[in-house]
Amino acid sequence: MRIGELSRRTGVSPRSLRYYEEQGLLASSRSDAGQRHYAEAAVQRVSLIRQLFDAGMSSRVIATVLPCVDVPDDLDVAEETYTAMVRERDRIDADIAHLIQTRDALDVLIAANSRHRAKLSPDPDPDPDPDPDPVPDPVPDPEPAVRSA
Repeated sequence: MRIGELSRRTGVSPRSLRYYEEQGLLASSRSDAGQRHYAEAAVQRVSLIRQLFDAGMSSRVIATVLPCVDVPDDLDVAEETYTAMVRERDRIDADIAHLIQTRDALDVLIAANSRHRAKLSPDPDPDPDPDPDPVPDPVPDPEPAVRSA
């Protein structure tokens, strides 16, 4: 099938399909006129590539995972794939932990601003947000961690 049909069947743009090829994630053959032609199995492969991207993997990591599909009976390949996926999950967990710390730091600043606004306002409740469950004042860490760049 040609690139337009693969795009239509997978919902992935032709530009993305060409990118997948450039990254070695997808293969095609070429006609004499230079047009790309894909095997029927490309539909399923593109679906898998999309799942891997949706799971937060980069094209570089996906390239290390796909051999598990290409050589499903090789234990070494399966082990390498497992290691790559666990490493990606650990990276995502670290990103989430950093985002939680960042959100908590922002909560401290929001609480300080709320107290400051309350002191400045003649209205006993200057908060324009009628949220009945406001963010509680978090207890600041006595020794904040130093962030490295």
